[in-house]
Amino acid sequence: MVSQSSSEAYTNMGKTSDLTAVQKATIDTLHKEGKTQKVIAEEAGCSQSSVSKHINGEAKGRNNCGQKKCTSNRDHRALVRIVKKNPFKNVGEIHKEWTAAGVSASRSTTKRRLKDMGFNCRIPRVKPLLTKKQREKRLTWAKEKKSWTAAEWSKVMFSDESKFCISFGNRGPRVWRRTGEAQDPRCLKSSVKFPPSVMVWGAMSSAGVGPLCFLRSRVNAAVYQQVLEHFMLPAADLLYGDGDFKFQQDLAPAHSAKSTRAWFTDHGISVLNWPANSPDLSPIENLWGIVKRKMQNARPKNAEELKATIRATWALITPEQCQKLMDSMPRRINAVIEAKGAPTKY
Repeated sequence: MVSQSSSEAYTNMGKTSDLTAVQKATIDTLHKEGKTQKVIAEEAGCSQSSVSKHINGEAKGRNNCGQKKCTSNRDHRALVRIVKKNPFKNVGEIHKEWTAAGVSASRSTTKRRLKDMGFNCRIPRVKPLLTKKQREKRLTWAKEKKSWTAAEWSKVMFSDESKFCISFGNRGPRVWRRTGEAQDPRCLKSSVKFPPSVMVWGAMSSAGVGPLCFLRSRVNAAVYQQVLEHFMLPAADLLYGDGDFKFQQDLAPAHSAKSTRAWFTDHGISVLNWPANSPDLSPIENLWGIVKRKMQNARPKNAEELKATIRATWALITPEQCQKLMDSMPRRINAVIEAKGAPTKY
């Protein structure tokens, strides 16, 4: 006989959402054994109506619950075509085009249907456009470096310039894409190599980071050689002491100029050969990303405050973070080989 307190407990558990995981498992087990709902309710410690609702809900899968959709499968196919034609449209533009095709739906319904079909609004990845020849050179380079050990990569000092601006909020138009489409050419935004902005030069190795240089003018060969003289050499002393190292740089005109090559020769510095348009192979690109994410909540009011914020954030970079990025080099190289020289996720 069930006690009054137990009966009262049962009456308070009329919803299947009130059932615990243990109770649901008990109901399922006893139901498979052919027990009656009354017996199951007593064993599970819940009301008979909860048992009934749980069993019926499991049988139906609850697929028919909720309001009936006001759009058809045909409408949904039309929506997919609109998004795939131009994934950079915002919800308002997509809704306008969809309803212009004769679909009766609100803006919020349009957004829900996009979500239902697996589309998410994301910031597009930025990838350089590579020619066939550049992809071939990247693939050859990766195969040559495939056998490099961690010790060999620890002797490379990576360098790069990066753009910083006072406003970090405006990152451009977003793109509608499904899971797994981040690298789809339709969903990528082309990058501009040297946008008009304040630039910062920096260097890193597995031992940490070197001093920053804020570039005040356009970087030609003469300016770049001054950066090397006053910032790269001190960084090498800090990170390597008297040890040997290879210097990495991209193929910007100032970097590959004849006078710059002569400067490296005169100073006895070995320069790592590097494929064109390959930021995905350089761990310092990821380091700039770490710095900018740390600065997202900063609101510098002028250039001097911006510089101070960059310096302070750069100083927080630890050797452990740098070592972790350097350890990714074998994975980067394998990714390029697997992609046959095409841009990779890095």
